[in-house]
Parts: sequence; structure tokens; C-alpha cells
Amino acid sequence: MTPLDPHPGAASDPTPDPAELAHLATRWVRWVARHRQPANPIGDGSGRHAGHHQPADVWFLAGTFGGSAQRRCVVPAGRPLFFPAFCYWQVGRTDEPAEAMDSATGHAQFDGVAVALREAGSAQSFPVSGFFNNVVTVWPWPRPVSCWGLWALVPPPAPGQHELSFGGSDGERFRVEAQYQIDVR
Repeated sequence: MTPLDPHPGAASDPTPDPAELAHLATRWVRWVARHRQPANPIGDGSGRHAGHHQPADVWFLAGTFGGSAQRRCVVPAGRPLFFPAFCYWQVGRTDEPAEAMDSATGHAQFDGVAVALREAGSAQSFPVSGFFNNVVTVWPWPRPVSCWGLWALVPPPAPGQHELSFGGSDGERFRVEAQYQIDVR
């Protein structure tokens, strides 16, 4: 079973399996690493790069490097949305998972309804290969990375216009916030 295969209760189960979330989180980090600067989804001020390198089974969205962003994007119908309200990654760790950040907080809303956030991280480091000057590893060859965050998985939205907002904090001064106008077609 892949992380997004249907299973009993999937349509009404608001709590994704932690292993599924961890797998999606590692895929999300690899997705971010596939982008060169300045066309990466985290630094994207408008949403024009949101569709780059998207997988066929899920639609990844990104927060910011700090501060807020307002973006627009078109999402193919039938794709669930996956994003971090708050996350971090560590490059170079080989044996240990990224540690949970107990002081981190997050929030998410889809069309005005609160979206549940779930804590997830990689159980161990995983190899990430990206383009030269990517925001995850900087280098194009494989590097061990581990990640942790507060993540959301939204079931595939109905066709039409939607609003998504999410963000989080490290519990101190670092804050991220993203608002998306999403057109599902």
C-alpha cells in the first residue's frame, strides 16, 4: 500500500497513519530540493512555481523562510494537499531522527474550517539529491537529511475556488505564514 492508497475509513478518517505522514514529509523535503534558486516553492512570492516538480498522487504546498506570503495556484482535481504548518530539516545527520521541537506551534484552515495538524518526522535520515544551489542540501549529490514538522493532509478538494491558510512558529521569534488561493480543475 502506498501512503495515499485508500483503506477502510479513509474518506472519514481525519487522522492519517503516522508512518504515512513521515513518508510524505520525506517526499516533501525531496520535492523542495528539486528546485533551483530562486525558483523554489518556499521562496515563491506569488505561487507561480507551485506546480513545478509535483508528483502525480499528491499536491505539495510550501510555507516561507520566515514571514508571510500570498500565493495563487491551480491544482489538478483528485489530488490531496500536503504541507507543513511548521517544519525544519537537518543535513548531515546519519543515524538519528530530527528531534521534535516541543515549543513549535501551528495552525491551518481550508475554506474557513480548521485543519488538523499532526506531528511527524523521519525515523532516520534519508538521502536527498537536489539541484546545485537548492535550499535543502545546496549540493547536487546525495546528502543525508532528517526532518520534523507539524503537517497537514487535506483530502482532494472539490473542483472550484478554495482558500487555504497555514503557518506556525518555533515558539519564540521565528514565524511562517502562507495564504493560498487555490483553483482546483
